[in-house]
Amino acid sequence: MTEHVEWSEPEAAAAPASAAVTPADAADAARLVAFGLQPKLQPARDQEYADLLRRYREDPPFARLADAVATGLGLIVLEVSPRAGMAVTAAEDSVFAVRMGDYARRTSADGGDRFLHGLAHLAVAAMAFPRPEDLADDGYIGRVTVNGVDAFVRQACHRLEERAAEQGENTDPASDTPGLEAAWRIWARRSATGATKDARRLAGSTTGIVAKAVAFLTDSGFLQRTGDDNGGTYRTTARYQLQVRDMAGSAALAELLELGVVPVTDGTPTLLPPQDGDDLELVADAGLPFHSA
Repeated sequence: MTEHVEWSEPEAAAAPASAAVTPADAADAARLVAFGLQPKLQPARDQEYADLLRRYREDPPFARLADAVATGLGLIVLEVSPRAGMAVTAAEDSVFAVRMGDYARRTSADGGDRFLHGLAHLAVAAMAFPRPEDLADDGYIGRVTVNGVDAFVRQACHRLEERAAEQGENTDPASDTPGLEAAWRIWARRSATGATKDARRLAGSTTGIVAKAVAFLTDSGFLQRTGDDNGGTYRTTARYQLQVRDMAGSAALAELLELGVVPVTDGTPTLLPPQDGDDLELVADAGLPFHSA
């Protein structure tokens, strides 16, 4: 009598928890991060970049590896997509961080002007994306002009001056405000354009400061120049939208928007008319339509 023995299929070997990372994988991940550090490079125009983005989206272990490479370099990954590429921003302690002092030195600005350059960047962001829904809409494109940004800041200065006068703070800014109360005094006293002997815009004028800010943003892949009207016209990029989303919680940006200088109806930012236009010197040809009262 023979014993019946039932045979069963051998159990499949358990899959490893994670595939081993090869030097080639690490090189590809680092290459993708390197692409992300070239903000003007568009994935649609570079096949290798597009292929690595596709791998990032389809291969979770590779995505984690690329994220780890970015983290090790002090970078924060904002988004990885065909529209924005690998959009990264530098953490405060990253070697890639651009600090206001470094930026100001590039523009040959003194200590007081550094404050104005910071305000110019803040104003560009507020003007480009004046509503939360603008930041949330991936298809929204903000548009700004140099003269328009200067007009916006000067009108904001007027509002801040009125508010300070009402609160009896004409001599000292309120201690619990983010700093805009002090900013308007400096900006409002500065010439909008100045002039050289050949009528060129002075670098230290407020429109000169705005022009340097938007030029820096353009070089960084955040804005695209679209024309020369009104001191220069620009449109936002997907990367800039992501950057502004990242800074949207800042108290200074929130306060600037709460002044109500930039209302929005159909998605196009405009300036409110001043209540007393006679004493408010807006930049000529600001390039923005003014609402009727």
